[in-house]
Parts: sequence; structure tokens; C-alpha cells
Amino acid sequence: MAAEQMHRTVHETEVDAPAGVVYGLIADPVQWPLFFPPNVYVERLAFDGTEERLRMWATAGGQVKSWTSRRVLDAGARRIEFRQEIAAAPLREMTGTWTVEPLGGDRCRLTLLHDFRVVGDRPEDVAWVERATDTNSRAELGNLARIAGRWAHMDQLVMTFEDTVRVDAPPQLVYAFLERAERWPDLLPHVARLELAEDAELPGVQRMSMDTMVADGSAHTTESVRVCFPEAGRIVYKQTRTPALMSAHTGAWTVTGDARRSTVTSRHGVVLRPDAVTRVLGPTADLAAARTYVRDALGRNSTATMAYAKRYAETAVGSR
Repeated sequence: MAAEQMHRTVHETEVDAPAGVVYGLIADPVQWPLFFPPNVYVERLAFDGTEERLRMWATAGGQVKSWTSRRVLDAGARRIEFRQEIAAAPLREMTGTWTVEPLGGDRCRLTLLHDFRVVGDRPEDVAWVERATDTNSRAELGNLARIAGRWAHMDQLVMTFEDTVRVDAPPQLVYAFLERAERWPDLLPHVARLELAEDAELPGVQRMSMDTMVADGSAHTTESVRVCFPEAGRIVYKQTRTPALMSAHTGAWTVTGDARRSTVTSRHGVVLRPDAVTRVLGPTADLAAARTYVRDALGRNSTATMAYAKRYAETAVGSR
């Protein structure tokens, strides 16, 4: 049998930002779900300052894929090499390189190379990987260029926050309420509709479409990919369809505790869409107003969800 062919894709873009800013964004993969549309969740398994091992979940060709990668970071050369340790089917092997080249002033060139082999070298599988790699690479580089181009205002555009509720019930009951979200329309007044589908190939991966009521009586439709970790009491998610005011929204539900009490925390990460601020909030609104609006709206709904999870879990304990 002939050896499987190595295929290569090359994508590059020029960015209106210093090379160091762009390198910093690609060097911090834990934040990628906020900056790269395909990325759902990245878990750093090991890191010694130069080499790291990552578990990643991302959308590709309309599917959710997961794999483990190793990366070698060279901050001096602004270069990062990566290799998928356990490649997602139909890949046999995937390696690649990020490079950031200064162009003078506050501009740089960002290049992303992928080299890959496909099991059996089936033409249809090669074509699928090429399409998925092209789609994801264009989305990643395009969005990163937009974010990095606003680097002087990054602190205003990116926000993270969390809310916490104490529960007099074991964490397993609280987690069950959060995981089985298909029941929320019957239990949560701010959820008008929710459709939940489990991924047949990736255990713990859910796709969710939801209509959420906000304070002014309007409904926002969002779509999300969720990754559930029952043993850790954690559910992470990435909205793949966001309200107009946000270009990205990620989150996590975390439940900890013992046999009698638990703590549930909702954490949000958001990238605001500056060109939508006045359209959504009115002609006099600014980024500060948008930050307040998003913090209040997301915090209110997630706290309401946790309050109902508390009621559900404590009622279940009381009925035993």
C-alpha cells in the first residue's frame, strides 16, 4: 500500500496591531474560545513555559471534534509549532505552525500552516479536511485580526465575571438540573424555548438552541455547544449564535460541595461588538453602558437559573 500523502494548507493575513500583541493572543489557547469562532473549549493539561499539552473541542465542517495537541512556544521568534497527539477522524496526522512577522509600525503578518495525512487517503476525506481547515483558518485569522486591530481598547471589549449561589443539597442534584437543560422551559420563566441534542460520537457534548426572555420583554435566540464533565461537576459552553451586542460569549457552570451542601458558580466571558452598541442601546450609549447592560442581563438570567437549581435540589432533599 502506498504511503498516505502529506497535504499542506497555508493561510495568512496582515493585522493592524503590534506583533507582540498578536503573538500573545495565539500563545494563550485557554482564551481561544473568545477569539476564535470554531473553538468551543480548550483545557490546558500541562505547561512548563515552553511546551504545553492541550485538550480541545471545536466545530469543523458542521460537526464537533475533539483532540489532544502538543505545542512548542518560541516567544523570541514569535513562532508556535503544534502537533495533534490524538487526531480526530478522518485524520491520521495533523501538524502545523503559527508565525508572526513584524511589518513595521503597529502592523504584522500572521501565517498559519497545516500539514496533514488522512487515513486511507480517501479523496472525499481529504477534501473534507481541506474544506474544514480552510473554513476554520479563515474564521480564526479574520476574527483575530479584528480583535487585535482594536488592541488599544481590548480591556473595554473583553469582560469576564461570575455569580455564586449556596445550596443546602449535594452537588449531584444541582448538576443534574443544569445538565438536563431540556426541562428548563417548564421550570425557568426566562426560557421560552429550548432544544437539546446529545452528540452521538462525543460523550458529554450537547448542542442547544434557546429563546431567552430579557427585561424589556423581547426574546433573544442563541445557539450553543456545551461540554459536560459530570465527574468534575462542570459544564462549559460556547455560544455559536450570539445576541447582537456580543461577538463572542463563553461560559461555565461549576458545582462543588459535599453530601450536605454545595456551591454553584456561573462564569461568563464576553467580547463586545462595538459597532452594535448604539444600534442596540440607543444613540448615546457607549462601551461602558454596553458592559453594564451585558453584565446585568447575563448575570440576572444565570442567577435565576442557579436559584431554580437550588430550589430543585433542596426540594429533592426535603422529599427524601
